[in-house]
Amino acid sequence: MTPAERDLRYYAALGLAAEASHLAQGYFSRRETLGTTMKGAQDWLTVADGAVEAFLRERLSQLFPDDTVIGEEGGGEASDAVWILDPIDGTANFAHGDRNWCISIGFLADRRPEIGVVAAPALGELYAARRGGGVTLNGAPIKVSGGADIARASIELGWSTRIPAERYIDVIGRTYAAGAAVKRSGSGTLGLCHVANGSSDAYAELHINAWDVAAGIVIAGEAGATINDFFAGTGLSKGNPILCCTPGLAVELRRITGIA
Repeated sequence: MTPAERDLRYYAALGLAAEASHLAQGYFSRRETLGTTMKGAQDWLTVADGAVEAFLRERLSQLFPDDTVIGEEGGGEASDAVWILDPIDGTANFAHGDRNWCISIGFLADRRPEIGVVAAPALGELYAARRGGGVTLNGAPIKVSGGADIARASIELGWSTRIPAERYIDVIGRTYAAGAAVKRSGSGTLGLCHVANGSSDAYAELHINAWDVAAGIVIAGEAGATINDFFAGTGLSKGNPILCCTPGLAVELRRITGIA
């Protein structure tokens, strides 16, 4: 893929994020009338998830008919040029009126994350990055905190029903024992973005899906974060663990989380 072709996709993603944000925010403002369903334990689904993903799929098929799309709701197939979408990451937050949710648009070329755009309209945040081109939050450059003392660190730990609760609790215990503060905000995508802007020192989850991290990996990486090779093996199709942190904490957090 040429730089011009990648840039075209980057600017398209920015425009699509703006349109999708308007659509999602409209649903959020009347969420109490929408109703919700459950795909599984603590796995929420609203009308907004399907509507936003359908909108993004339709527009991407018009703009880039040779690209493929993988979305949380509609699935899809990988290719040398694939968009990875999470229409509403943090759906449980969305359904409860918590503003910590976002729209995630990632793009991979030859299995390498190239573009990440994350819009959190209820928070007034837009993260945008191209590999090798830096990252911005609402147009201003951002970077990781640079913290290196685990006893002063703020660590977000994501939770998944795909992993036994005992393993998650063990990681929490080791993190607290090391002296760090632990938090959970309910959106893995924004967890990575908050490492990128320095409001967290790390985000870790023992299993997470590609649509939750495809955009955030580009954003956090361009902000200077150390990130494990999430797309190794079957990461794209079946998910993997994720560890994203400021570089000075990487060695300690690999030990604590067991994520290499």
